Amino acid sequence: MITLSLPSPAKFIPPSPKSKNLKSRRIRNPDFEALKDTLIRQANVGNLKQAISTLDHISQMGFTPDLTSYTVLLKSCIRTRNFQFGQLLHSKLNDSPLEPDTILLNSLISLYSKMGSWETAEKIFESMGEKRDLVSWSAMISCYAHCGMELESVFTFFDMVEFGEYPNQFCFSAVIQACCSAELGWVGLAIFGFVIKTGYFESDICVGCALIDLFAKGFSDLRSAKKVFDRMPERNLVTWTLMITRFSQLGASKDAVRLFLEMVSEGFVPDRFTFSGVLSACAEPGLSLLGRQLHGGVIKSRLSADVCVGCSLVDMYAKSTMDGSMDDSRKVFDRMADHNVMSWTAIITGYVQSGHYDMEAIKLYCRMIDNPVKPNHFTFSSLLKACGNLSNPAIGEQIYNHAVKLGLASVNCVANSLISMYAKSGRMEEARKAFELLFEKNLVSYNIIVDGYSKSLDSAEAFELFSHLDSEVEVDTFTFASLLSGAASVGAVGKGEQIHARVLKAGIQSNQSVSNALISMYSRCGNIEAAFQVFEGMEDRNVISWTSIITGFAKHGFAHRAVELFNQMLEDGIKPNEVTYIAVLSACSHVGLVDEGWKYFDSMSKNHGITPRMEHYACMVDLLGRSGSLEKAVQFIKSLPLNVDALVWRTLLGACQVHGNLQLGKYASEMILEQEPNDPAAHVLLSNLYASRRQWEEVAKIRKDMKEKRLVKEAGCSWIEAENSVHKFYVGDTKHPKAKEIYEKLGKVALKIKEIGYVPNTDLVLHEVEDEQKEQYLFQHSEKIALAFGLISTCKQKPIRIFKNLRVCGDCHNAMKFISVAEGREIIIRDSNRFHHIKDGLCSCNDYW
Repeated sequence: MITLSLPSPAKFIPPSPKSKNLKSRRIRNPDFEALKDTLIRQANVGNLKQAISTLDHISQMGFTPDLTSYTVLLKSCIRTRNFQFGQLLHSKLNDSPLEPDTILLNSLISLYSKMGSWETAEKIFESMGEKRDLVSWSAMISCYAHCGMELESVFTFFDMVEFGEYPNQFCFSAVIQACCSAELGWVGLAIFGFVIKTGYFESDICVGCALIDLFAKGFSDLRSAKKVFDRMPERNLVTWTLMITRFSQLGASKDAVRLFLEMVSEGFVPDRFTFSGVLSACAEPGLSLLGRQLHGGVIKSRLSADVCVGCSLVDMYAKSTMDGSMDDSRKVFDRMADHNVMSWTAIITGYVQSGHYDMEAIKLYCRMIDNPVKPNHFTFSSLLKACGNLSNPAIGEQIYNHAVKLGLASVNCVANSLISMYAKSGRMEEARKAFELLFEKNLVSYNIIVDGYSKSLDSAEAFELFSHLDSEVEVDTFTFASLLSGAASVGAVGKGEQIHARVLKAGIQSNQSVSNALISMYSRCGNIEAAFQVFEGMEDRNVISWTSIITGFAKHGFAHRAVELFNQMLEDGIKPNEVTYIAVLSACSHVGLVDEGWKYFDSMSKNHGITPRMEHYACMVDLLGRSGSLEKAVQFIKSLPLNVDALVWRTLLGACQVHGNLQLGKYASEMILEQEPNDPAAHVLLSNLYASRRQWEEVAKIRKDMKEKRLVKEAGCSWIEAENSVHKFYVGDTKHPKAKEIYEKLGKVALKIKEIGYVPNTDLVLHEVEDEQKEQYLFQHSEKIALAFGLISTCKQKPIRIFKNLRVCGDCHNAMKFISVAEGREIIIRDSNRFHHIKDGLCSCNDYW
């Protein structure tokens, strides 16, 4: 990219008094008039280089160019945005004997305003003194608004009124534009009253457009914006385009499309900006067909080469795709003749948002900088998100270094994306450092770091940060949703209840996203009754609300209740999505409803047009596998129209381990390792399968292979909330301060349950050791240690809630049923698959798990 070195803004020098008869001598010279006419013609057609050469020629011939020549040239520079020549003209003017008039000085203010050089514009304005007219004031008000100095713009407007100038439509439109923000919207309303009194409200298009923006951008009030639009006596293409764009930006996509169709029916021909606005509205999945039709309109209008329209098409195809495909979006991008930072950012962002092509986004970034096109802060923000999705902070750090070199690292969206990248990659220490180094922390920054701690099971840090956040900025619904998610992740129902109380205090319990988070929190913490109470109390339920409660009942083993709710959801006219069907199929799987599972699987595409994903195929394999129909599960996999991924084969391998089918287990593990050679879970499951058959040589081979490949088995751990803290335990853990009391209680409980019939299942100890040693191993499992801690640390009237990151051990499950009788306690355990409600010797899973 060519970089022009511009002269620094010319210093404005007040001219010295000039001879009064200079003008009369010039006018009478025919050579001067001919050259002046040539200069004006050249300026009017935009041939500035030749026009300035003519200006120099006039000076070389001994003439002094007049003010008209400078004014015409300056206006041409402003019109063509050739600011370099504008600054050059200002320098020549300062060197000339001419005294600038009001018209010329106003043009200079406009020039520096367009350049963003408000300081120079301000100096010129202040030097004018009595020469200032309404245009001068209007230009300065507009300059401040254009340069992001909204308060100065408003103050200048009031100074102008105090100075005795009566504002015209240009003054009003400029100052109202300065008020188009949440902070200054109230000032805009006051000026609106002034506009009504002057009669400009219903007489000027510029004022009408500014008022539309005031309501749309300042208050997100599309209803009032539409009222202004409807009362405008004259509407041009700019007005229609503005209204369509604002409706699209504020999520009223269907209204934006309706306005577009109404505009076309009234005879207006859409331009590139109109198409960009309406195509953005068509990014919603339900409007994708119309978007394709509009693409045809773009081609007929010969606007397909326009970068602005191309970016909107790339964005529309990326967002409206149903299957996450980027093919159409990429075709549009590849056919674009020219690419700028907007088009590169649009395609990169599209790949990141699709959820499947993060590495492709990074490859495109490499192509972008090779072209070369400088990325902007939006580009870097999307790329860092891609690195977070890939859990690859190494690449992310290289990209961030590029942002540092370009001076964009301190931009909030880039810094926030860096925090998010580290959080998603599980590197919370680096995320916290990036957060602390952020010069200006906003609510988004706090939400990202709180959400990161919540997802990393470090809810203590999340709640500690929340206490700072609550005193520094006003928290929003996302903050509460993140904290509730954090409580749910670790099963901290006590913390969740505290956040629920804060939600009630803040008066946002009716907010849909917060209510959905509450349903999920109570459900995942083991209190499905409380989750259902929140659901029942909701006035406005969406598909997420229904899916959350259906998933809750499914995970808790209440499959029939989950299916009933699903049918009720359909009766209420709520269309299920892919996640809803995963919940329903899981419910059928947990209790062995094979026929019902097939019925719902078939209805996905037939009744709702949902194409099954790998997760749905895995649910069906799980359904067949749990019921013992392993051969049918394999036949189902082979009948699928695509090659299934490791998730499906891993599900089959898990079922083979439960049913002890070594032959199919070996086949499933081969399929997994073919796709993911370094998957530790596949090695561990196959090793356990061999161990259950006492084939210790095969177990040793697998463990040796894992050691050579440096594959580490995920350590099993269990945790429990007590005394407002989460206590975590690993196998044979002795680090807890109450370890002595825990093991004493565990020993007493072991004796109690043996007396009432418990027999340790040493077959589940997959090590070649003596039976006595195996029994000791069984009583060192993390879930038993957590239960013993719960028995000595929690109130007897309350259930003991235990959470485990892996599948609960079969012997522990059996022991807990006996302990529930011996200790008279209700035990709720959540493992990686489901909840088990154990009371009076019985479990809600009916031993089908």
